[in-house]
Order: sequence, then C-alpha cells, then structure tokens
Amino acid sequence: MASETPTLPGRIWLAGAGNMGGAMLRGWIGSGITPDSITVIDPGSPELPGDVRHLAALPAGETPDTLVLAIKPQTLDTFAAAAPGLAPRLLVSILAGVEEASLAARFPAQAIVRAMPNLPVAIGKGVVALHAATDDAEARAAAEGLMRPLGLVEWIGDEALFDAVTALSGCGPGFVFRFVEALAEAGTALGLPADQAVRLARATVEGSGIMAAASPESPATLADRVASPGGSTREGLNVLDEGDALKVLLRETLAASARRNAEMAAAAR
Repeated sequence: MASETPTLPGRIWLAGAGNMGGAMLRGWIGSGITPDSITVIDPGSPELPGDVRHLAALPAGETPDTLVLAIKPQTLDTFAAAAPGLAPRLLVSILAGVEEASLAARFPAQAIVRAMPNLPVAIGKGVVALHAATDDAEARAAAEGLMRPLGLVEWIGDEALFDAVTALSGCGPGFVFRFVEALAEAGTALGLPADQAVRLARATVEGSGIMAAASPESPATLADRVASPGGSTREGLNVLDEGDALKVLLRETLAASARRNAEMAAAAR
C-alpha cells in the first residue's frame, strides 16, 4: 500500500537563522508551529527556541517536506554544491535577487515559491510578498499558510516586480528606522533630552503606523487632517512638500535598492 503524501509544509528545514531567518523562526514558534517540526541548518551558533533541532551542515540521507532558504545570496552555490539532488516537495526562497529559474537550476524541488519577508515578521507584523510560477495549488497554499502568521501576505503577479517589492517592503523597515532616528535627532536639536526624544519618536511612528493601517483614508488625507491651515504641522509639511523633496528622496532610495536587487539576480544566473 502506497504511503500517504505528507501534508505541506510538514517537516521544515530552515537554512540560515540570521536576522531574517531568525525573525521568521520566532514568528513561527510564536504562532504555534511545533518546534520539533523545524530543523535549522546553520554553521554558526544562532539563538534558537528549545526543541528546534540545529545542525551545522546538511544531514545525509534526509529530505524535508519544505526547505526554506534564508542564507546569504552569495552563498547559494556553496549550499547547493553541498546538497546535490536535494529535492524537497516545496522550496521557499527569501534570497533577494535570486530568481525562480536560478533556484530551479540548482534544486529539483517539486514546487518553488519566492518570498520576500521583512524584519517585523518576528512579531507577527511583517509583510511577506510571494510569487510562484507553479500551478501546484497545495504548494501555493502551504507557502501562504507558512507565511500568514508572520503578517500581511501579498501574492505578486509578475516576478519582475520582485525587485520593486523588495525595495519597498523588504528594505522599507530599514528606511523607517532611519526616519525614527532622524525624527528623534531633530527633537534633540530643539532641546529635548536624547533619550526622551527617542521614546517620543518611536511612539509617534508606532501610533501613526497603526492609525494609517486601520484608516480607510489615504495617508495624504491623514496628513492633511493633522495639519490645520496656518498651523505648525502645515509649516513642517511645507518643508517636506517643497519640490516634492520627500517623495523624490524616497523614489531615489527605492530605485537604488531595486538596482542592487537586479545586480544580485544577474550574478545568480
């Protein structure tokens, strides 16, 4: 009698438990995924929740149901060379700039899904963009189910847009953190104690983000609601709006990140 096909994601191997891999792992464990169903493969000494198996190298003679690649893109070939013929039922890759065709050339997985999470997945408030050429409904559902506890999940229709979504939501937390830092430093320049300015800036961005997420109104409308005519908020917005200074800066910022993603994709081909 043939054995039953295992339900995805089943046994999960997480290759790489650095900043993003570790954040995803914490999000999964926090959402109730059983720790003993996950094996972390990482040559370093990552801090892991109890009962998560940790191996420094790929185990011989084993194949997971789901392999999640969270290694550095430049180590892809080294990892693939150490795993010739590794064929999980589902391969989920979070490697920036590495296209599905490049992954398929290295791993004979039954289904491949690209994912781009961002760092807040560690607290279940992240964004995860997904793309898959496969029409394997079970694999697509499994990938989405694996990412759903981590935050907002969005399927991207065209893989070519992955550079853009990586620049926006993947890199975006770094840009937001830099904004918080700048907001706090601006408050300090006006005379506030540095530690207090940081607390105020963090709480301001947190509350504003929650409000923007919950409101049916556009961010532009919300900004105008804060700014009464002739008031202090309007004066500050006038600085940001002059010559579309902030919009131009962010367009250039995201374009730089997208160009780098394209360069990494070319290198991985």
